[in-house]
Amino acid sequence: MTQTTLIPGITSAETTTDDVTRVAVSTVIFTLRRDPVSDRAAIVLPLVRRTRDPHEGLWALPGGWLDTSESLDAAASRTLAETTGIAPSYLEQLYAFGAVDRSPGRVVSIVYWALVRPDEIPDHDVENVTWFEAAQLPLLAFDHNEIVEYALWRLRNKVGYSRIAHGLLADEFTLAELREVYESILGRRLDPANFRRQVENSGNLIPTDRFRTGSHRPARLYRYNQDVELADRGPLVVRH
Repeated sequence: MTQTTLIPGITSAETTTDDVTRVAVSTVIFTLRRDPVSDRAAIVLPLVRRTRDPHEGLWALPGGWLDTSESLDAAASRTLAETTGIAPSYLEQLYAFGAVDRSPGRVVSIVYWALVRPDEIPDHDVENVTWFEAAQLPLLAFDHNEIVEYALWRLRNKVGYSRIAHGLLADEFTLAELREVYESILGRRLDPANFRRQVENSGNLIPTDRFRTGSHRPARLYRYNQDVELADRGPLVVRH
């Protein structure tokens, strides 16, 4: 009989027996970063270099084992803080990945995804952590390429009907900045006039009386309607 176990403090796959199913939590973290040379904004994510087998030397998503005394949300927040130093403002459960051959031994990963603004990222280097453009990833450990691709698919789908793009923006932003987020997520250019008309008619944005000045004419700043949730969790009660 297979036993499902939550094992705190395990550091290698070889420390458990073959008939134990272990539960891990991993997180895909997306943010927007501008290339200083091309001035092009792209979706990027942090990866952690593995320092032991299996897949020693390959990059992987940040994560760790689920402790018996914590909730899934708490485990996602804890492992993010331990591996990357990031405390995201938006964190949502993505999917459970449990293919039998995805890892030596039986491991089920509960995967979260997070959106962070550039000012939420630590301004110092974190050991074994590097940021990669989501569209140009190297070969990752385990099935993490598949996980990132699924997270990108979800992001592209949700951006069309939710205010999820807010997770990548400051509290106040111009329509041009919002459109740049959409274009980076969707991987294509959007017509500025059509985009303005659609977002202004959505009911999600509230215009402020402030403007951003620069080399072009002043651009009005907007904020999101806080009455519209970033993620609809339905009737579930969030327990920590």
